Amino acid sequence: MARFDILTANDRDGEYPGSYYAAVATPLAPFAAAEGEIACDVCVIGGGFTGLSAALHMAEAGLDVVLLEAQRVGFGASGRNGGQVGTGQRLEQDALERMVGVERARALWGLAQEAVALTKDLAARHAPEAGFAPGVIHADHRARYVPETHDYVRKLREEYGFEAIRALDRDELRALVGSDAYHGGSLDMAAGHLDPLAYALGLARAAAAAGVRVFERSRVVRVVEGDPVRVETGRAVVRAGHVLWAANGYLGHAEKRVAARVMPINNFIVATEPLGDLARQLIAENHAVADSKFVINYFRLSPDGRMLFGGGESYGYRFPADIAAKARRPMVEIFPQLADAKIDYAWGGTLGITVNRMPHFARLAGNVLSASGYSGHGVAMATLGGKLMAEAVAGQAGRFDLMAEVPTPRFPGGTALRTPLLVLAMLWFSLRDRL
Repeated sequence: MARFDILTANDRDGEYPGSYYAAVATPLAPFAAAEGEIACDVCVIGGGFTGLSAALHMAEAGLDVVLLEAQRVGFGASGRNGGQVGTGQRLEQDALERMVGVERARALWGLAQEAVALTKDLAARHAPEAGFAPGVIHADHRARYVPETHDYVRKLREEYGFEAIRALDRDELRALVGSDAYHGGSLDMAAGHLDPLAYALGLARAAAAAGVRVFERSRVVRVVEGDPVRVETGRAVVRAGHVLWAANGYLGHAEKRVAARVMPINNFIVATEPLGDLARQLIAENHAVADSKFVINYFRLSPDGRMLFGGGESYGYRFPADIAAKARRPMVEIFPQLADAKIDYAWGGTLGITVNRMPHFARLAGNVLSASGYSGHGVAMATLGGKLMAEAVAGQAGRFDLMAEVPTPRFPGGTALRTPLLVLAMLWFSLRDRL
């Protein structure tokens, strides 16, 4: 029986998915596939935010960089996600303080804030068409969650000096989000949202202009660690002083040590038809929104007034036959006003999650690094992850090591049993969300 291939199971080889982002993007001419014998200082595996950021930063530092992408740059989660650029780490500071202590938790907070600033800066310089807009709302779908959210806002303001966030009561949230589904929450004006594919393509243009040799449709089939590291595709052999794994949810079984701690799951997004005046009745100030459900709903408006809505559980690696129906159901639960709205685009994507939802940074060998497992919080953190790997290659590994020291446990049951165990967990959390 052939092994399931996550790179090709749900998509056409070498083609972007039929997303709203792909429909409005200014396309890049395809990069050639890697062929023959290639030598370089650093070989980056993966052309998403992590790999592109790493390649760009290293090329700007004068290194000879080769980037290998199995499909197209920005093909994976980097070009398909909800576009939310969140502050902080994936775990809240309370949980991080318990996990790694207050001092390290504060250092991780600082890295996360730098990640947002870096993303804003790179988008402004290299992808202004990505259209960064400020503001992310956390919306509590249960009244009992609101006091905890407000306590956390107070903690961030008083203990971390983070004044860009404020608490929202039910009336304030209802004025910003035209739904009766929520009871309060918070508004973070340091966070924001952008077009993720436009951002990825902008990073790719900048990397190529800085001298990165980008190769598409160049799937890595084997890595032999050593000095140099030997990286094999179907048509090329790359010999590199350093190798950076940046594959995230589309890693598959290519690197077993990472696959044991980073698991792929699917999520789905729809884009409605342009909504005209209704759009600002649904989201008054053009903020992005993410709610408190474990099986999270996240949504925002496009520049042309569409609702971009992400949600819906997935209990297998194949996308459902009707993605639009899967994401429409939670959308209409939140916004009954959209019951008759036409869905113009519907797409799925695969992201990488970890057991504790913190990214998995690892030094696999002295000259082989990996960063992935952003768990739905990857636009900013993956961008920074690439920069931290670039620093480590240059001999300044302290900040990379800070991330690598955060524990990321193996999934129970290994790669064979993690999927059925996750199905059970997701079913339970989905039921809890409805109670």
